[in-house]
Amino acid sequence: MKLVKGQVKGLVALITSADNVADARLHRLTNAILKNGMQVDIWALGTASDAPTGSNFHKAPGGKSKIARIVRDLILPLKAKGEVVIVVAPDLIPLTYLITRIRGQKMVADVHEDYLQLLRDRTWAKGIIGTLARVIAKNATYFAAKAELTTVADVQVPPFNARKRMVIKNLPDASLITPSGELSTSPRAIYIGDIRKSRGLHQMLEVAEKSPDWSFDLIGNIADNEIDFVKNWQKNSTASQRVKFHGRLSPKESWKFAEGAWVGLTILESTPAFIEAVPSKLYEYAAAGLATISTPLPRCVELINQSGGGEIATSTAEISALLSSWAKDPQPLIKMRQSALTWSREVLKSEEQYAAFASAIQSLTTLAR
Repeated sequence: MKLVKGQVKGLVALITSADNVADARLHRLTNAILKNGMQVDIWALGTASDAPTGSNFHKAPGGKSKIARIVRDLILPLKAKGEVVIVVAPDLIPLTYLITRIRGQKMVADVHEDYLQLLRDRTWAKGIIGTLARVIAKNATYFAAKAELTTVADVQVPPFNARKRMVIKNLPDASLITPSGELSTSPRAIYIGDIRKSRGLHQMLEVAEKSPDWSFDLIGNIADNEIDFVKNWQKNSTASQRVKFHGRLSPKESWKFAEGAWVGLTILESTPAFIEAVPSKLYEYAAAGLATISTPLPRCVELINQSGGGEIATSTAEISALLSSWAKDPQPLIKMRQSALTWSREVLKSEEQYAAFASAIQSLTTLAR
């Protein structure tokens, strides 16, 4: 592959018009590429302090508005100077495909969710806006299939007709995760991820009110439409002193809260996007040596049964009952934690997956020639 003006040999550009540079999948993919000896430029929202160590971070212009995102969709494909351009945001994919064809670059489309199914979970995706969003999602899926490499976050995520399709699950990157280690003196549960109703926000706060012996660390960005709810809850709930919201942090900073924690929570609602998915936290909690409490989504049930590393609960009453029993006698919990850690080490094969991904990326560069 001949380099065109402005390209750098062995450079991979990762661009996203929507994601913050603190995004965990972005870190895992970047770390794999860096470990294989390539350079990575990242164009994303956020701050340099949250970027993967060793990457070159460029702050994408604009803020959270839809207009700013459209501007980024138009600008970022032109900013990407890598031999290989990895596109994360769906609305960036069509124009990036066109630009990379003109420039002779190789494009990788990272499809980390089923875009159409995800829209069914979003309250804003109604009427004209919803129709437009579905058109964008369909176009993104169509052009993602045309990329030199299409990576998907799980087996059920389209496109299925890609030129070269590679399943890259959200398996844990050990370099990002702090082991839980010994149990803290007082029981503590953690949740790491987006904070919204469909991801269990309301249920977790209800559990906190029913579990006076426990404290809770919630790490992640609070959805805009949940901010008022959270503020009101903090003002009025008797449990507010035991629940700490830490906001969005880089993966490495987020997982520092695992140290001493007893259990991880993944309380997803049974929505179209989640019904077939495996929460990445289920893998990561296990890798940290944490037991998991999960709602009974089919694949969560399957993996928790395989690992023996947690419990399935169908209601906040069941969750609080589990927490209460573990506070009185942590021995059953300790056994689950060890089972989860053993399963993570023996079954997940994270290093093999990310090494294969990095090799596939390198094969698209002049370094492989």
